[in-house]
Amino acid sequence: MIFDVDTRSSDSPLVHSIWRSRSASGGTFISTAVSQWEMVITKQRGKITLSLRGPETQASPAPIPAEAEFFGVTFKQAVFMPHLSKSELVDNQIHLKESAKNAFQFLGHTWQFPTFENVDTFIDRLMRANFLSFDTVVEDALRGHTPYLSPRAVQRRFLYVTGLTYKTIQQIERARHASSLLQSNLPIVEAAYQAGYFDQAHLTNSLKRFYGQTPAQISNHTQLHSDVFFQDTHSS
Repeated sequence: MIFDVDTRSSDSPLVHSIWRSRSASGGTFISTAVSQWEMVITKQRGKITLSLRGPETQASPAPIPAEAEFFGVTFKQAVFMPHLSKSELVDNQIHLKESAKNAFQFLGHTWQFPTFENVDTFIDRLMRANFLSFDTVVEDALRGHTPYLSPRAVQRRFLYVTGLTYKTIQQIERARHASSLLQSNLPIVEAAYQAGYFDQAHLTNSLKRFYGQTPAQISNHTQLHSDVFFQDTHSS
């Protein structure tokens, strides 16, 4: 079973996208590798939880909360929390549960849970309180600009800001690009070429690692993306 997902853009320069969905009976889904991190707010049976999750370096099964409503904020790669090591989020999640009526504790402060409609204001408050920052060196490097720092210094900057190496981000984004090409019905061989893979075997290994499926499976529209699609286990 596929659940509908609403997405919208954001006025915040820190945010890549904002999405929301809801689940029925629960189950599992394939959580694909992503080079970005996100904040997810889940409301289930009257309880609210804010989760910080990702980046993810490989595809893996993940649970779907039953009878829940949730929405997420996907941040740009160059966005980070100065008071929280990004390495703590790689292939991991931190859950912040409700500590008072519609509020939670985080790094010594009390925050009201945001909604899908006002989450941009919430992000702005985090930024003004120096809980969110944007690294221009990482952003420039991702855009292909040569930063003024040495390669070693840039690598350290990437690990601190993103939790990943520059090479890992490139590999994940290449796989994402290849998946998009395949979902647009491009032949596998042509998708491998356009995405910059040496051959079809390298494409297959990459997609199995980062997306949990083969190019043929993705071409047949069976791929489920962790950011927007969820699969009920009873349907398989």
